[in-house]
Amino acid sequence: MSLLEKIIHDCRKYPLAFCKFISANDAGATGGHQSGFYIPLSSHEILFDTPGQKGENKDKYVKIFWQDTFETESRFIYYGQKTRNEYRITRFGRGFPFLQDEYVGDLFVLIKVSDDYYHAYVISTDEEIENFLALVGITANETNQLIKKSNTADEEPTFEMLFEQYITNLTVDFPDTAEVSRKARDFHSILNRKAQQDADKMLLSWLHTEFELFKAIEQKRYQNRISTPFSSVDELVECANTLLNRRKSRAGKSLEHHLSEMFQKRDLLFSSQAKTEGNKKPDFIFPSEESYHNPVFTDDKLIFLGAKTTCKDRWRQILNEADRIKTKHLFTLQQGISENQLDEMYKHDVVLVVPKPYKTSFSSKYRDKILSLESFIAFAKEKSSL
Repeated sequence: MSLLEKIIHDCRKYPLAFCKFISANDAGATGGHQSGFYIPLSSHEILFDTPGQKGENKDKYVKIFWQDTFETESRFIYYGQKTRNEYRITRFGRGFPFLQDEYVGDLFVLIKVSDDYYHAYVISTDEEIENFLALVGITANETNQLIKKSNTADEEPTFEMLFEQYITNLTVDFPDTAEVSRKARDFHSILNRKAQQDADKMLLSWLHTEFELFKAIEQKRYQNRISTPFSSVDELVECANTLLNRRKSRAGKSLEHHLSEMFQKRDLLFSSQAKTEGNKKPDFIFPSEESYHNPVFTDDKLIFLGAKTTCKDRWRQILNEADRIKTKHLFTLQQGISENQLDEMYKHDVVLVVPKPYKTSFSSKYRDKILSLESFIAFAKEKSSL
C-alpha cells in the first residue's frame, strides 16, 4: 500500500479527518506568537470534544504517528486568554521536519484514531495533492477544515433542488467542464441575488458550487454502477480511474472557465489559450492574441496570466510561454509556498495572484508582492488605459 493509499484508507476508516496547506504562519515565518500547526476555530472537534472558552487556555497531550513512520508526543492547545482565540498543535521534538520553510505549501492531513492517538501525514507533490483532493471529494479551496464524508444528501435543500432538476433534464451522460462551470455560476446567482461579493470571494463561491454540482452529477450517473459487484479487479480499476481522471481534469479547466467569466464581467479585453511562440498556449493574454503578435504594440502593455490550481512544482512551466512578456503573473489556489520557492519565483519575474483570503497563508515577507484577484483586475485595467 502506497503512502497516499494509506492516507485515503485512514480518512475513510476513521470518523474525523482534517486537512490544510501548511502556511508560513504554521512555520513561524509570519512573526506570530509561535510555530505549530494552526487549526481554525470551526474545526475544534478534531482536537477537543468541546470548544475552548474565551478567557481560558486549555490543552491535552496526544501521540501522533507521522507518515506511517515515526511518533511524537504532542500538545493540543487552545489559547483563549487576552487577545488570543486560536487552536494549535505544538511540541514535536527535536529534528521534526515539517515546520521548516521548505514544507510551506505542502498538504497536512490529521486523522483522529482515538481521543489521545492520531495519524498525521504531509503530502508534498502537486500530483499527489491533486489525487488526494480528488479521492476525498474536495477542492483546493475546501481545505483548512474538517473533511466531510462524501454524501450529496448533505447538501443544502435549495441547491439540491436545482441540481436534481438540472440532472434530470440532461440529455448527455456527462456535460463538459464549460457547461458545468456555467450552470454552477447560474445556480450561485439564483441563490445569492442580494449578496455583494468581490472578485476573490465570488470566484471561490463559483468553484465550490461547481464541485458540488459535479459530485451530484457523478453520484447520479454512477450510483447504480458502484452499488453492484464488479466482475474483476480490472473492471474496478477501470471504473475508479475514469472517475479520478475526470475529477483531476475538471479542476484545472474549471478554474480557467471561471476566471474567463470574471474578466468578462469586469470588461477586460483578453484572449484565452492564445498561441505564442512555438505553438505555446498561455492561459490568458491581455489585451489579445492579435496585440501580442502585432510588433507595433508595446510590450509594456501586454500581460500574461497563467492559472494552476496548485503550483509548487509546475510554476516553471509558464516561464517560456510568452517571450515578449518578461513578468509572468500566475493565479493559483495553492495556500502557502516556501520562502525558498517564492525567492526563486520572483527571481524569474513570476508574480503570484491568489484569492485574497489565502494571502495570510504566505510569509509576511512576500504578502505585499502577492496580488489578490481584485488587485490583478485593477492592474490589468490600468495597463489597458495607458
